Amino acid sequence: MASVTTDMSILSLIAGASILVKGVMLLLAAVSFMSWYWIFRKWFAIRDARAKTDQFERDFWSGGDLNSLYQSAVNDRHSAGALERIFEAGYREFTKLRGQKSLDPATVVDGARRAMRATYQREMDHLEAHLAFLASVGSVSPYVGLFGTVWGIMNAFRGLANVSSATLAHVAPGIAEALVATAIGLFAAIPAVVAYNRFAHDIDRVSIRFESFMEEFSNILQRQQR
Repeated sequence: MASVTTDMSILSLIAGASILVKGVMLLLAAVSFMSWYWIFRKWFAIRDARAKTDQFERDFWSGGDLNSLYQSAVNDRHSAGALERIFEAGYREFTKLRGQKSLDPATVVDGARRAMRATYQREMDHLEAHLAFLASVGSVSPYVGLFGTVWGIMNAFRGLANVSSATLAHVAPGIAEALVATAIGLFAAIPAVVAYNRFAHDIDRVSIRFESFMEEFSNILQRQQR
């Protein structure tokens, strides 16, 4: 336990903490670093998805030929956006089924819709990847920090067993050391919660745009079958 005259800076409090509390702090620091890594990765991924969705919607609704859009999507598959891949999957299935004379128009359109839905699910899984990690960090980190704090406070009071006259000055440094664990837990949790809520909202908006496009494109394909 730190003495009354010990430097009360954050670094000195961390250095003076018990082994278990240091382990909790190290775990929370590692989790915080990972959450910030995924926060930036997810922010760039969602921004890129929205930009490519905007670009493809402009190209699609500009009245261009569907075959040209499809060939462009096939040729630039690695750089294509999620909505472009959804379109590619639907139009590929549509052209394949349309060549089968035994199928009625409704079956052809339903096949294209199912192909788009399957690609849509894969794209959404990709966008939502690691959101559960941010949610877990936001919900669990404060309790992990609290565990370190409780353990540190227990050690601080146990250190009074051999002190004949206990005062607040004897336990204050130990309690301060323990409270650093809670502070680190909150430092890890708050950005993760804020990022999770923001990203979940943004992904929901993108998802709505994808679903709206699939319905509108299905209607276009249905009109082409008439």
